[in-house]
Amino acid sequence: MPETAHSEFWKGIKPVEKVFREGGLPEIYLSKIAEGDERYWVPISETVSSKPVWISPSKNMWADVLMSKSAGLVNRHYHPHPIWAYTISGKWAYLEHDWTATAGDFVYETPGESHTLVCYEHEDPMKVFFVVSGPLMWLDDDGNTTGHFDVFDYIKNAREHYDRVGIGADYVDTLIR
Repeated sequence: MPETAHSEFWKGIKPVEKVFREGGLPEIYLSKIAEGDERYWVPISETVSSKPVWISPSKNMWADVLMSKSAGLVNRHYHPHPIWAYTISGKWAYLEHDWTATAGDFVYETPGESHTLVCYEHEDPMKVFFVVSGPLMWLDDDGNTTGHFDVFDYIKNAREHYDRVGIGADYVDTLIR
């Protein structure tokens, strides 16, 4: 039940009784997704971690908060599908572009783009909410594909990390829709 209305015009409106259709799954509600127990952050490189908040194997998509507490680097990559990013704190960029994102900035990454994500030294850690669709293709310095990372790799890494830090691999199941 949400907070009780006081003076809002909708006070007294009755909630829908049948919230989910047959087979429907409940929403995922996570409070303050960019904060909390650091064990929930899954390392994805030596300097950058990811906190999953929603995972869809059937769509090969996930949403996460990417974090780097100091200068950081995510592998150079290409993605054939769109990605959305909202900067919560800190400072980051792609070496291939002329912008640098800080708190409050939004980025839509078009399909077919290759880039190198870097995080800057900043008084606040870099935290960015990403919605990733499809695989990431890892690239070498010349832009040649050297591997891939998709939702199934993401799930595997998260399960292994959560098992190792005592949260339990099955925590990942609470995020899958």
